[in-house]
Amino acid sequence: MQRRDVFKFGALAAAATTTAATVEAQTAAAAGMAAAWKPEGMDEHQYETLAVAADLIIPDTDTPGARAAGVPRMIDKLLAAGEDEPRHRFIGALNWLDGYALEKHDRPFVKCSKEQQVALLTAMDEGNEDGMPQSGQMVFRGIKAMVSRVYYATEAGFRELNKGGRVPKTYGCVQA
Repeated sequence: MQRRDVFKFGALAAAATTTAATVEAQTAAAAGMAAAWKPEGMDEHQYETLAVAADLIIPDTDTPGARAAGVPRMIDKLLAAGEDEPRHRFIGALNWLDGYALEKHDRPFVKCSKEQQVALLTAMDEGNEDGMPQSGQMVFRGIKAMVSRVYYATEAGFRELNKGGRVPKTYGCVQA
């Protein structure tokens, strides 16, 4: 090995170490920012209730699910920036879901097992369980609608909509 090659190798090793350290520092900073983040439009329990429900409504598949796409955070930001009445209505829906879980399983929605959570959301969606108030269907539809609208406005949702070649060739009129 020639002396120039030794210097080149040393410079490359230093650059690789610096790059690896930079990536590691950026990853740690992002994790710290995620841990330090707090919801603004709702409390932390309501946020977690939304996040769990959103991930059951749109789970991870070959594309990211609702939580991975950042849907709960986006909804929180929309609620924080929006008017009081829609925010109170949406938070009331999350609280209704928690009350329903407490009634059925003696614990809040986020503390229920995944099977119980799915059963609760299914019962609310179908509205055919004995004693299910009609408001249960309306609550579920409101949460599902908000999650869906926000999800399909994300990059992950856009990819989901357009996978398999479902993108039109043109958006304009084709002249005959």
